[in-house]
Amino acid sequence: MKTNVGNLDIILRIVVGVALIVAALTGYFTPWGWIGIIPLATAIMGWCPGYSLLNVSSCPLSKGE
Repeated sequence: MKTNVGNLDIILRIVVGVALIVAALTGYFTPWGWIGIIPLATAIMGWCPGYSLLNVSSCPLSKGE
């Protein structure tokens, strides 16, 4: 798996993921808030399967490869 998620994308995914999980824990977005695990996991891995399918990358290191 090549890294296809850039630094800004990682930060945004972490913020959105944590916000959705916190909303689920507080009862605001139950159970849909648990979908925040997906952006959080892709940020931690640095790889997004959707980006791979679409041949997209926000990582400047992998654009030239």
